[in-house]
Formats: sequence, structure tokens, C-alpha cells
Amino acid sequence: MTRKIEAVLEKVKEPESLLSIAQLGLVEKISYSAENKKLRVFLNSINPTHSCCTLIGSLLLYTTLKNLTEELQKEFPDLSIEIGEE
Repeated sequence: MTRKIEAVLEKVKEPESLLSIAQLGLVEKISYSAENKKLRVFLNSINPTHSCCTLIGSLLLYTTLKNLTEELQKEFPDLSIEIGEE
């Protein structure tokens, strides 16, 4: 499971920089609950300082997290995927 998760984090790219989620350090930790069949992804806090950066950053983050969710769902179709900040 760990290798699959690492592969997904390397595969999913942030659309502006084309760096992987792993390279950018967007994910703080991931937890798995076999009982609940759930994979929870906890993000590092991202706090842009300018309002224009906030809007652009939010759009890029939304796209990146959507792609991450889709890729995790492909790798782990029997699990529910939950993404958020800790």
C-alpha cells in the first residue's frame, strides 16, 4: 500500500510548476482505516500572502487535489478518500 501511495504522490503534478505533490511537500501524512475502509490525506497548510495569489493558489490547489483524489480512487477503488487539513 505504501508504494502505491508514494507512486500516486509522484504521479500527480501541480499544473503550474509541473512538480509532483511529493516534491512540493503538500501532503503532511496519510492514514488508513481498514475498519472504515478509508484513506485520509492530511495537507500541509498553504497560506498565500496576497489576495491575487490566494485566488490563483486556490484554483491550482483545487485542480491538484481533484487529480490526487481521482488517482487514489483508481489505485484503491474499495476505499473512500478524504482530503483535508489536520
